[in-house]
Amino acid sequence: MNKNRRPKSTVIRRNRLIAYAFLFPNIIGFLAFIFIPVIASFLMSFTSWNGFGQIEFIGLENYKTLLYDPNFRISFVNTILFTLISVPVTLFLSILVAVALNRGIRFLKLFRTAVFLPYVTATIAVAAVWQLIFNPTMGPINGLMIRFGVENLPGWLSSPDWALISVSIVYIWHSIGYYMILYLAGLQNIPDDLYEAADLDGAGPIAKFFNVTLPMLSSVIFFTMIIGVINSFKVFDLIYTLTGGGPGRSTHVLVYDIYNTAFKQFEYGYASAMAYVLFLIILIFTFFQFKGQKKWVNY
Repeated sequence: MNKNRRPKSTVIRRNRLIAYAFLFPNIIGFLAFIFIPVIASFLMSFTSWNGFGQIEFIGLENYKTLLYDPNFRISFVNTILFTLISVPVTLFLSILVAVALNRGIRFLKLFRTAVFLPYVTATIAVAAVWQLIFNPTMGPINGLMIRFGVENLPGWLSSPDWALISVSIVYIWHSIGYYMILYLAGLQNIPDDLYEAADLDGAGPIAKFFNVTLPMLSSVIFFTMIIGVINSFKVFDLIYTLTGGGPGRSTHVLVYDIYNTAFKQFEYGYASAMAYVLFLIILIFTFFQFKGQKKWVNY
């Protein structure tokens, strides 16, 4: 019995060592770049530190200051507005594009690539192109509006009234490809029998979309809603490259405000507190989304 067990235990031990050897670099990376910084920033949120002098423990003062900080309030409102604009439009357009591409049209792979390409394009390149498109004097959008006789042309990125909407447009265009791929995967898992049964009942394309496609896609929609809200709350790169938080504070969102507080004002403790408040906000939104999904998500 012992002779038979030893080889098995040796193989199991060797396989475990091989598995740990493959996992070890990832574990080190996780500890060094995620876990330890997260714990350090949480502890730092209770301190006052400019990055050079002595660290001073101040308890909950940073969190109390946030309650009355008008800049944080503006950033929070801008983030909510950005989320309300970008997430529903992105998900809606992604579903429409996915349904259209799922019908087996000609040049299907070409269209899929064209829609997905903006998502994998570098943000700096996307920002450079859209800055030209939104240019108030030489941009093609305002040029087209002039041809149609529009007199009061939008300032787009240079106008406080239009800057957040303009960034939302770029974000939507940039993100549709990612969600489209997820919806395509969900559409291809819907059984054809359901559509055949709907045809027998005399359902048209619109009726099949609302009574078959959307209910069967509800789990994917739920997932994309969570990812979409989280990503919209974390938006930074487009804001940084397109507007730099301006004009004024019209595009100051929470993550940009955290960056500005930490790396321009050198208030690392206060920025850490802002980061954890943002984490709490995302956690609350996600919690309510999970609570609400029981009523409409079909697994």
